[in-house]
Order: sequence, then C-alpha cells, then structure tokens
Amino acid sequence: MKRLILLILIFPLQLFAQKAELPKLFHPFIVIAHRGDHTKAPENSLKAYQNAISEGVDFIEIDLRTTKDQKLVIMHDASVDRMTGTAGIISQMTLKELKELKIRDAKHPEWGSYSIPTFEEVLKLCKNKINIYLDFKDASAKAAYDLICKTGMQHQFIVYINNEKQFEDWRNIAPQVPLMISLPQKVSNYEELKKVIQQYHPDILDGSYDEYNYETVAAAKKLQIPVWPDIQSENEANNWETALSLGFKGLQTDHPIALINFLKEHHLR
Repeated sequence: MKRLILLILIFPLQLFAQKAELPKLFHPFIVIAHRGDHTKAPENSLKAYQNAISEGVDFIEIDLRTTKDQKLVIMHDASVDRMTGTAGIISQMTLKELKELKIRDAKHPEWGSYSIPTFEEVLKLCKNKINIYLDFKDASAKAAYDLICKTGMQHQFIVYINNEKQFEDWRNIAPQVPLMISLPQKVSNYEELKKVIQQYHPDILDGSYDEYNYETVAAAKKLQIPVWPDIQSENEANNWETALSLGFKGLQTDHPIALINFLKEHHLR
C-alpha cells in the first residue's frame, strides 16, 4: 500500500495563496479506475483507459515515469519485466526501445498486447472525456505540466504526491494544481486530522479506506478536503458497504464497472 512520507514542509505563504480547484465532477460519488479498467485489458494500456471512458468512470489512475531520453511514459513498475516479459529498467531505456516492446496480462493472453503508452498519448485520449489521477512516480513536474498544458488538460487532472520534493516542485510550478497525499501518520479524530491538513496543505486525501473511521471522514468533510481512498483488491466488493457507511464520496477500484453498478443500486450514480 502506498504511503506518503513527508518531513515538515515549510513553504512561502504565496504558494498557498491560489486555491487549487478540482476537475469538474459529474457524480455524487467518484469512481477512480486503478491503472484503467484492467478487468478485460492489460493495466495501464490505452485499451484499459478507453474501457474506463466508455464505462463512465470519473478518473483513471496512471503511473508516470521517465525514459533515458527524458520522454514521459506510463508504467506502474520501474522495470518492464512484469508487463512485457522482457528485462529492462525504464529510466535506462529510450522511448524507441520501449515502443518495441508490448505490454500484456500474463494471466489473460486472450486480451492481446499493446504498446507502452506515452503520457501525451494518454492526455490526448482522455481530453474532454475523463479526468486523470496522476500517480507521480518518477518525472519532472515541469516536463509533466508543460505537456499537460500543451494538450489542454490543465483542468482535468490531480496529482498524487510520493515525496517531499514532488510536493514542493508542483507547488512552485503550478500552485493551482490539486495535490493528493496519503495520511502520513495515524489519525483518529478531528484535531489530529486538522494538524495534518495545516502541516501538509493537501487538496485531497488518499490512503487505504481502512485507515479512516467515521470521525476522520466527517472531519475531512468539515475541513473541505475530499477523501478518495484506495479499496482496490480482488475481493474489494466485500468492503464497499463499509466504505459507504464511513461516508466516503470516492474510491479507487480495480473493478470500476462492478462498483458503478453497486453505486447505482444505492442511488449514488
């Protein structure tokens, strides 16, 4: 489970003068497709993203990495081993070398194989169709934001932050961009959550759904901070009722179609 570990952040006050605005939301409960809808296509493939678009998902979660020749591509792992069956480290390979490989799901060869997508390809696919939840694995904030602006996607993405430098870079380069963090410490009540918000200044909270309780979810609502936690797993449907009862208004899922159908049954879609 991912967890953001930050030191105490001290930024000039002007970095927080501009309020970050979330992308336009169309549903009362937000569904985030973890690495796209990979229930019938390889994860982090253009096909998985297109599936999510066709299904009416609110966000796709994607993982950003940088090649040897400073191109931005999408892959969860730092290596290509698991998704291509070929050994290699993304940061040590050129885009040309990566494009010669194919990603596939080893358990479902019938789903076919696809090129490793570039960030620009994903932005163009998603423009005016779906929002992007950018898990900022290994990249330059400036390079990423320049490409986001080039494709006109400035108002359709949020950034999940993995370390202190990423947070500082994004606040300096584009303070209006919504930044998401996981809870950096155990929080159980309003006062504890308030201290976290005042210390780190996130726009959205992530983390595992079971790190929260009714009081902390209610506290986040009072503090006007959305909480869209991770619930993705093979048997996550067993936990959806609990997540709704806690008061969440969004979840990151491995089963977006099933979750959407579940939400419709509860009149939340």
